Amino acid sequence: LTMSKVGDELYYNLIREDVASKFSGLDVSARMVYQIIEKAGNMGIWTKDVRIQSNIQQQALNKIFKNLESRKLIKPVKSVTTKTRKLYMLYDLSPAKEITGGPWYTELEFDHEFVSELRTFIMHCVRRLNGGKGIGLQEISAKMKEANVSRVQLNLSEVSQLMQTLAFDYMIEQNGTNLNGEALFVAAKRCSSACEFKWWEAALCPDFQFRDIRFEDDVVLSKHEPHHHTAS
Repeated sequence: LTMSKVGDELYYNLIREDVASKFSGLDVSARMVYQIIEKAGNMGIWTKDVRIQSNIQQQALNKIFKNLESRKLIKPVKSVTTKTRKLYMLYDLSPAKEITGGPWYTELEFDHEFVSELRTFIMHCVRRLNGGKGIGLQEISAKMKEANVSRVQLNLSEVSQLMQTLAFDYMIEQNGTNLNGEALFVAAKRCSSACEFKWWEAALCPDFQFRDIRFEDDVVLSKHEPHHHTAS
C-alpha cells in the first residue's frame, strides 16, 4: 500500500507486486529518505538537503542511498550547473531540462558544434525560403523536422531560443508579420563603416544633426535620429 493525504483525508492505494518487492525489508529511515527524494520530483534533491530533512548521519545515509540504488528505487544524477555535486531522484524519472541543460548539452557539456549546425540551417532557411523576404518560427520548425537536422526533437520554444541567439548576434531581424500575426524574420543587414558612404564629408558639417541625410540605398536618416546606418 501507499498512503497519500489530500486535505484532511488519508488515501491508500494498492501497488504492483514487483514494485512492492523493491520496498520489502526497508526500515523506517530508508522509507523516509525515499519519500524525501520522491517529493523532489524530476528536479532531484542534493544529498546535503536529504541529510538535513531526514536528520540522519551522513555515514548511515550513504548506506541507505546504496541500498535504494541497488533496488533501483533511486538514482544519482549530476547537474550541468554543479557537476561535482550529486542529486538523487526516483529511478524511473527523467531529469528536468534545468538539470541536464536540455538539447544543447551532451554529457553535461555545452555542444557548440550541434548548436552551430542548427544555427547554420536556420540561416539557410531565412536566406533561401520565400525569396528571403521573411520566414516565421512555425515554418522554420517544420523545415527542421522535415530535414531531420536535429538529433533530438525540438519544440517551438527551443527553436525560438536558437533564433534569439541569431538575433542577438545581429544575423537576423524581424521584418513584419504574416497573415496570422506571426513575426517574420530576414537576414540582418550588415553594419557598414561610416567611411564607406559618400555623404561622410557632409556629415562633418556643424549642422549635420539638423539635416536629413539620404543614403545610397535610399534610406533616409531624419534629423535628430541616431547617426548610424546599415547597408546590404
